[in-house]
Amino acid sequence: MRPIALGYLVVSAKSLEDWAAYGAGQLGLQGVDRSRSSLAFRMDDRKQRIVVNEDGRTTISAYGWEMADGPALDAIAARLESNGLPVMRGSRALADQRRVADLIVVRDPAGNDVELFHGAEVAADSFQPGRNIAGFRTGPLGLGHVVMQSADIDPMIAFYRDVMGFGVSDFYDKPFKACFFHVNPRHHSFALIQNEKTMVHHLMMEYFAFDDMGHGWDIAQASDHVAVTIGRHAGDDMTSFYTWTPSGFMVESGWGGKCIDPATWVPGERSVGPSIWGHDRLWMPPEKRKEAREMVLRNGANGLRRPVQVIEGNYNLMPGVCPWWDEAFRSKT
Repeated sequence: MRPIALGYLVVSAKSLEDWAAYGAGQLGLQGVDRSRSSLAFRMDDRKQRIVVNEDGRTTISAYGWEMADGPALDAIAARLESNGLPVMRGSRALADQRRVADLIVVRDPAGNDVELFHGAEVAADSFQPGRNIAGFRTGPLGLGHVVMQSADIDPMIAFYRDVMGFGVSDFYDKPFKACFFHVNPRHHSFALIQNEKTMVHHLMMEYFAFDDMGHGWDIAQASDHVAVTIGRHAGDDMTSFYTWTPSGFMVESGWGGKCIDPATWVPGERSVGPSIWGHDRLWMPPEKRKEAREMVLRNGANGLRRPVQVIEGNYNLMPGVCPWWDEAFRSKT
């Protein structure tokens, strides 16, 4: 028994105005339910996916993991308690704030509030994006993925793998130690990075249309929000870039993420590093940026390439003949 998706996030911020502009203008989220101290965002048919509270802090203050139903929520609560973890049943008022039927709250080894819930409310009206996009890839895959960094990720790995039941997707040690987890066919919905600071690293949102991701890249460059340049990951094959949020963590804007079969997936070490190409991480110290750059250059020299992940109806098959490609394809089949 484990969560089925990353359902929502609660963000702490110093300014709702900054988040309103960033969420709609950069990411394409729909702002809803604005009050003096909070702002909610939609990204699909759910009433809310991101809640921002103007409380003076800069972090993700709660992580909402979705359970299949009430019995599944009760079962994971019992498992958490059997592992000696204090579990708090969420109040009716908190459930109403989160727009869910019921929830429990537990803390992970780093002190993060983990909220497990079921029965998310669905909106009666359609999603209206904040900028002109075709939409986000959510549904059974959840809102995207989230990555935390911690000074010691081993206790965190044990909690999320052994107690929460997350499946390990892959892991690596260079240019930094990282471990990636799945809860559904999305290659990873959660990941941990070892870093001297314990804090949220980034949130990923995946676009339906490749060009919507590209238009976001243009906006990010024009507004000087770029945190990581455009590139392609080696784990989920995602093409993406990262921007700084008003709360000081990053959002990865991606397209073309790989799906896996959780029932048959075998985790392994990712020896080629985080990215196939690109992704100059402006947030890393110079020596680590150099190490990461050397890894992608080596990937190119070794001819590392992966198929593009496309959704039916969102591509055209190119006509014509390419003798070189035909021969390369035949040699691999």
